[in-house]
Amino acid sequence: MISLFAAPAFAQNTNTPKIDQRQVRQEKRIAQGVSSGELTAKETANLEKREAKIEADKQAAKADGVVTKQERTKLRHEEDVASRRIEQKKHNARKVTP
Repeated sequence: MISLFAAPAFAQNTNTPKIDQRQVRQEKRIAQGVSSGELTAKETANLEKREAKIEADKQAAKADGVVTKQERTKLRHEEDVASRRIEQKKHNARKVTP
């Protein structure tokens, strides 16, 4: 017998396309800062660590099968902070000499 109620009544949403796209853009900004000498090794390590934390938080939010509005807001806030840090570190007085 085929059950009509096999699928859940609501769609589980773990898609985070905007957050994913923003992570990619921020990784590119970090890479550009490294290649131009705007970011030192220590600054780069700190920024990469922050990006890894955001990724871990995103995976934790997806773990239960639904990324809630509050979780999305938290992730967006973390991305905002990371973006400001990238900007600050790329435009401070520290440079890597080639």
